[in-house]
Amino acid sequence: MGIIKRLYKGMIRRVFFILLAGVFCLKGFAQDEPQEPKVYNVAILAPIYLDSAFSGGTETSLNRMVVPGLDFIQGVEVALDTLNTKGKQVRVHVIDVKDESRSLDWQMEYGGLDKMDLIIGSVREPEFSKLSAFATANQIPFVSVTYPNDGGIRNNPFTVIVNSTLKTNIDGIYSYLVQNYGTQQIVMIRPKGDRTVESFFNAANNASGTPLLKIRSLELDSITPQQLGMLIDTTKPTVVIGASLNQEFALNLADACAAYRNYGLLKLIGMPNWDGFRGFYQKDRFTGFPIYISTPHTDGVRNAYSDFLDNLYFTRYRVKASDMAYKGFEAAYYFINILLNYPDDFFENLNRKEYAPFHEFNFRSEDLDKNAFADFFENKHISIVRIMDGKIEERW
Repeated sequence: MGIIKRLYKGMIRRVFFILLAGVFCLKGFAQDEPQEPKVYNVAILAPIYLDSAFSGGTETSLNRMVVPGLDFIQGVEVALDTLNTKGKQVRVHVIDVKDESRSLDWQMEYGGLDKMDLIIGSVREPEFSKLSAFATANQIPFVSVTYPNDGGIRNNPFTVIVNSTLKTNIDGIYSYLVQNYGTQQIVMIRPKGDRTVESFFNAANNASGTPLLKIRSLELDSITPQQLGMLIDTTKPTVVIGASLNQEFALNLADACAAYRNYGLLKLIGMPNWDGFRGFYQKDRFTGFPIYISTPHTDGVRNAYSDFLDNLYFTRYRVKASDMAYKGFEAAYYFINILLNYPDDFFENLNRKEYAPFHEFNFRSEDLDKNAFADFFENKHISIVRIMDGKIEERW
């Protein structure tokens, strides 16, 4: 039996968590009727593909399908083991959004999802939009942890987006450039026909009425080091913005820029999804040349929480805690703490630093259609990190 199926067997034994920490005591007058303690119900949703895991799928296909959701759930489980509920009762329900017999639609109609006090999801479309609408209709906080998109939703003030959208990442990169490189040569290089990133930069640059950065835009399908040397003055400090989410384009541009690493004058800033491109971690490919990216997921060094997660995760599962495990841990620890301590004003307390295990958040309400109603809450905390010699360096 492969490692995925062994992990599944272990998870099935835990797939419904009940966390009853401490003893809940109520004191009142003798003549009062005994009161049942409040039980907070939390739903954790992820694509776990339980049906596929035991239907004869190959190890390779199962790895690709199930590992992200499984890691997320296992990170949640570690967080639940660390929560101090201060005598309050929490019941956590794990829901596989890819369950063929009990689909998300079934869960919303018959599965008691409307009885939850909090919904935390690692989901994409169409589940994201369905859960957002469901949460608003039932006035239940829905926290979208991993999907970097607002799905076009509007007037859904019960939705919280943790993984910041591309627009917010571009705003963060723009602010970073204004503060640190406003006087340098800035060149944006984008694929032909793709103006998405450029449009977000233009909007940020013109927001105050007077552009703060002078950005020259170049449209290219591919580029060589020689072509790059003809297009920009490599003898002057230069910032190159890789304005594409495409992996082939990103690696091609990075190869061209890395050819000038010995001059030390060229700085390449890419997009938030570049951290997932394997080519940036190939040994010796970009030695000595840093590639900078934006991220909403980190801003600092390791701490007691990250050490605890890594140690317990390895002890329990014999593998290193992945990025998805970190996100599951963080989401469960942070938002369940807010629910338990501020059940009646959850959204007013989204930025509680004392509950943040790895880094601070900066949630703000968005009113994109300018109708005075919140469309959703989004994390606006963006950090700039770098990939250096095959590793992501959070501080340097």
